[in-house]
Amino acid sequence: MKYKCIIFDCDGVLVDSEAISCGMLVDLARPHGLDISHEFAIKFFSGKSLNSVLEYIENKIEKKLPSNFQEIYREKSFAAFKKDLQPVDGIHELLNRISLPYCVASSGPVDKIKLNLTTTNLIDKFAGRIFSAYEINKWKPDPDLFLHAADQMGFLPEECVVIEDSMAGVQAAEAGNFDVFAFVNKGHENIFDNTSATVFYDMNKLDVLLA
Repeated sequence: MKYKCIIFDCDGVLVDSEAISCGMLVDLARPHGLDISHEFAIKFFSGKSLNSVLEYIENKIEKKLPSNFQEIYREKSFAAFKKDLQPVDGIHELLNRISLPYCVASSGPVDKIKLNLTTTNLIDKFAGRIFSAYEINKWKPDPDLFLHAADQMGFLPEECVVIEDSMAGVQAAEAGNFDVFAFVNKGHENIFDNTSATVFYDMNKLDVLLA
């Protein structure tokens, strides 16, 4: 195989969380004057830092959100994750077959990553190999999170492949000179047309594609 290490994003790649988290943002922002669809939020918010998303909302509504907005969002979204979160179809089977070193690098805080991996019974597979943007204060599309993960795993960027589902994540991988595979639902693959990402649709077949 060409690669020596696989760097997975978390939300939308390991766990099916984007619909929950983006939907929660849409619902909480609406009373403050922002009326957008869940589809819009998933397309434009996925992979980005929460602070940048809140800044977008404030620019659109032309006022500051309440000081406890982020706290409320975290509380409600974490509760929803515990109740409804599911692993991405095929991810358990894939990880059971992979012999390469792998890790997770996510824009979310460490407690969120660990909660989501625990809820979906994936935490044991990533013990000691969880990297958060909050640890280095750099968020996608900045490449530093992936560069940090590769360095901590002991590999060069060209020896790694990044698995993403968001434009911000793909751009971060490209900026760090990583090869990147974009996991998408059919009908949404065109958002990566102007990137170097290899698009795929079935997580359970990723190891075949990488080979």
